[in-house]
Amino acid sequence: MKGRVLIVAGSDSGGGAGIQADIKTVTALGGYAATAITALTAQDTHTVHAIYEVPAAFVAQQMEVVLADIGADCIKTGMLHSPAVLWTVVDVLARLAPDLPLVVDPVMAAKGGAALVQPETVDVIRSKLVPRATVLTPNIPEAALLWGRPITSPRDVQEAGRALVALGAKAVLMKGGHLEGKAVVDLLVTEKRTSRMESPRISSTHTHGTGCTLASAIATGIAQGLAVEAAVRRARDYVQEAIRTAPGFGSGHGPLNHAHTLEN
Repeated sequence: MKGRVLIVAGSDSGGGAGIQADIKTVTALGGYAATAITALTAQDTHTVHAIYEVPAAFVAQQMEVVLADIGADCIKTGMLHSPAVLWTVVDVLARLAPDLPLVVDPVMAAKGGAALVQPETVDVIRSKLVPRATVLTPNIPEAALLWGRPITSPRDVQEAGRALVALGAKAVLMKGGHLEGKAVVDLLVTEKRTSRMESPRISSTHTHGTGCTLASAIATGIAQGLAVEAAVRRARDYVQEAIRTAPGFGSGHGPLNHAHTLEN
């Protein structure tokens, strides 16, 4: 077991996304997962039925005690559902983990592009979390919210990635899954270069939690000492196989096979 990852995110009772997907991913890749849970959800493969919010002070306490005792080699944030929780996480990062690598999965938009957070929350993510990110992993709707412009073409994807790097992120993985095509093309954008990563598009409804899983896989690689591009490439391969071998659970958007690395 190598690489301690502290995950700050919400719980998915269905097990396909959120904290559950994060823990499975980190474990499957040989790391150690600790958590600070920001919200509990009653969720299945169709929808989120209810959310039970965790008080911001308790989110902070979870982070504080883990960092003080166990420590972390990388921190990953997922959906920070309220302004209070977001500001609290920003504060703890600044106080206790200013130099730790941070993978930010800016969970702000639903699959259809609808915003899941208030405009002022987007502003805080843009001004406080993005500049702190070692790797930022937005999908197309999320990148558009952060950029403030629609993204409709591959050229837009690259321009948005450069704009987010200009805000301070060390690297931005622009996920291209929302764009049409036989292949999924992601761009890893840094100040110095843009790396194009392409994989065949798998036709499947069992893709619930892919964003959470990818970001946690990247965080695990960084915690284990991999360079950012190597961590991203390994994470993409892991997610690709997890989709290909998905178990088919549920009658909606089902979960991935997070355990494929453990199978003979």
